[in-house]
Amino acid sequence: MSTIPRTMKAVVTKSNGGYEQLQYQDVPVPELLPGTVLLKVLSAGVNNTDINTRLGWYAAKVKKGTLALSSGEIDNSMDGGWKERTPFPLIQGTDCCGRVVAVGSGQDAHLLNSRVLVRPCMRSSGWESLETIWLGSDCDGAFAEYVRVPSPEVFPVDCEWSDEELGTIPCAYGTAENMLHRASVQDGDIVLVRGSSGGVGSAVVQLAGRRGARVIAVTSKGKKREVASLAVERVITHEELASGVLPSNSVDVVVDNVAGPDFGEMLNMLKRGGCLVTSGAIAGAQVTIDLRSLYLKDLRLIGCTAWAEPVFRDVISYIEQGEIRPLLAGVFPMEEIAAAQQEFSRKHHVGKLVLLPHQV
Repeated sequence: MSTIPRTMKAVVTKSNGGYEQLQYQDVPVPELLPGTVLLKVLSAGVNNTDINTRLGWYAAKVKKGTLALSSGEIDNSMDGGWKERTPFPLIQGTDCCGRVVAVGSGQDAHLLNSRVLVRPCMRSSGWESLETIWLGSDCDGAFAEYVRVPSPEVFPVDCEWSDEELGTIPCAYGTAENMLHRASVQDGDIVLVRGSSGGVGSAVVQLAGRRGARVIAVTSKGKKREVASLAVERVITHEELASGVLPSNSVDVVVDNVAGPDFGEMLNMLKRGGCLVTSGAIAGAQVTIDLRSLYLKDLRLIGCTAWAEPVFRDVISYIEQGEIRPLLAGVFPMEEIAAAQQEFSRKHHVGKLVLLPHQV
């Protein structure tokens, strides 16, 4: 095993703001604590939450969608998080594929040299509480050469996938599986997925199909062919959905991380007793719904952040059993994070973009 250096390269986000807040610099390698492990980062995916946190989009005073929020509208007096401050300066990076290079406690020695994925949603007060700590938002994350994480949050993975492919998984697939778990999606359910070409959306499509659901994927015209390759039952465009191509009362579950002005119409799509589940709002968090649809149709509206206990372990098993496949849209060196986030925000890709740290 190579000697662990005292310093490393990392992308440090200095404050809320634009790309100028992303500084690639030398920082100390994290010190091990009891119950933690040190990972050499092999790959780190790019996610909406990384950009949301930098922009301060989670601040309650922000009304626009992520793509409509410009850095010129941001001031450092914003809380940045959901009614609490983000701990800047911060090493972001919610997705981590890494290799365990040191352990802080003897009982974790079996993890040494394992290739692992990190569960980014950590239930900080146990499984009976919904309190969470998110890697890269509440504590230093994977946009670095090394990262320290609690040992219960690392999961060895035995597969032939590349490091880059594994870097597409943690946040998107964990979030997707958690929504399907909470909505109790099962064999034969008709599931409508908005934003099906994104990291979370494409994961929902695969994971819902794995459960035997009949998936209707919503995407842009230019991405229909790629989304159709995920073996969905039907692919429609956003424009087709808005024009009424689907009848009312036709789906069992809506998975919607897009939100925005069309969010309320999704309740009309649901059958009586159906469920809408969400964990994001890329097109805007301020929405309008008709409460009569909600209560007269006996609908369930579920918001998801805290992951259920079996979710991430199940995702690892799906990888090892060959039941899902990665959607790697592009790879960037970590020092080119601004270019990667710019490409991410253009939304021309299907799947995930991944950063690679400098390899010594």
